Amino acid sequence: MEILLRAKCFQRLAVPGSVRAVHKDYRIVTPQNFSNYESIKQDFKLEVPEYFNFAKDVLDKWTNTEKAGKRPSNPAFWWVSGNGKEVRWSFEELGSLSRKFANILAEACALQRGDRVIVILPRIPEWWLANIACLRTGTVVIPGTTQLTQKDILYRLQSSKAKCIITNEVLAPAVDAVASKCENLHSKLIVSQKPREGWGNLKEMMKHASDNHTCVKTKHNEMMAIYFTSGTSGPPKMTGHTHSSFGLGLSVNGRFWLDLTPSDVMWNTSDTGWAKSAWSSVFSPWIQGACVFAHYLPRFEPTSILQILDVNGNVLPPGQEGDIGIQVLPTRPFGLFTHYVDNPTKTASTLRGNFYITGDRGYMDEDGYFWFVARSDDIILSSGYRIGPFEVESALIEHPAVAESAVVSSPDPIRGEVVKAFIVLSPDYKSHDQEQLKKEIQEHVKKTTAPYKYPRKVEFIQELPKTISGKIKRNELRKQEWETI
Repeated sequence: MEILLRAKCFQRLAVPGSVRAVHKDYRIVTPQNFSNYESIKQDFKLEVPEYFNFAKDVLDKWTNTEKAGKRPSNPAFWWVSGNGKEVRWSFEELGSLSRKFANILAEACALQRGDRVIVILPRIPEWWLANIACLRTGTVVIPGTTQLTQKDILYRLQSSKAKCIITNEVLAPAVDAVASKCENLHSKLIVSQKPREGWGNLKEMMKHASDNHTCVKTKHNEMMAIYFTSGTSGPPKMTGHTHSSFGLGLSVNGRFWLDLTPSDVMWNTSDTGWAKSAWSSVFSPWIQGACVFAHYLPRFEPTSILQILDVNGNVLPPGQEGDIGIQVLPTRPFGLFTHYVDNPTKTASTLRGNFYITGDRGYMDEDGYFWFVARSDDIILSSGYRIGPFEVESALIEHPAVAESAVVSSPDPIRGEVVKAFIVLSPDYKSHDQEQLKKEIQEHVKKTTAPYKYPRKVEFIQELPKTISGKIKRNELRKQEWETI
């Protein structure tokens, strides 16, 4: 979720701990906001230079204008903790600190341009410094959520061949447990008040590091970041992003979608392990010179390129379901990842004609709005009817007995396959008669959505299999059903 805090809210936010009382301005830029929207859309074009580095060409430029007094007085970065601690950095301070961090990567860790660095940190200031330091050194940052397990960390270290990992004292033991199995890993940095054997203590190292660092000259199409997909089908895959895909491509997001200016404060609540955090907590706001706000909470018109497609890659008319695709030929959108790293077969499988196939099914209505139906491999074909599990799950969750549900196909000798619902019951219903409850839930779905979509099979389970990001692994449930044949 993104919260755009306009200047009128800024003074109220200045008091530590008052964040939750702030007015939230959810602003969406639409054609009505621009009197000359059509001309802007037609004339807009991104010029891609041969060399580009976001730290040098964007962040450091804001430092220069800040010195010249051309920017409002609000900070570049503003962070508050749950206990009232606060950090405010100007672009100049952000630059100095990130150059210190860059020198640690280059000198203490001996990292070279193109080396890969895994960063697993919560919403703390060092996460932002690590991202910028990787930009300055030309190393490839690989963010990860703090929800990763020891097994997840091992997989990511081995798959990426990362030479360095940066994390905190919570996850350091998990890293130490698998480090001997990762032959490429030679540097470990910890964000902690306490020293840990075998780790460089970042807080101490920052005190002694020099802020005299020259940013590496990177080509616009060099690898800048790698994100691991959630892996709902098969293990997580590495998606590669270049310096221009985020650093330039997200200028559209910052300027037109979020409508940011140097006077604005941008608060994005996405987890630091997801690409969304880079989009809206780093690149989009800082491209526009806006202030990035972060609150440490441990728990807590693409119509020209986006089109709903048939099996041959043809654009479908409104109301007709198809695969959602993004046009990548003749020009690939900057913000789209470039390829699956070290997996050309998977990369090729996502292309159909001029489109990148997202793996989602949906349709476009008469007003041009896109409606998600389901993941392509989750569609259920029963007696000739195509059924999206999302619709059935939406109906199921409306019943008070259903806490969570997952809908998959199940083999049937007459209909080919039928809808099966795996349901986690709400605590108050666990003692109810299950056969009677099944019938009641089935009747509820018949009344809530089209009758042919109701789950002919229902199974009550204790919990649903999920990915680290919380996505339900329908593929595991589906495999379980079909392997019994």
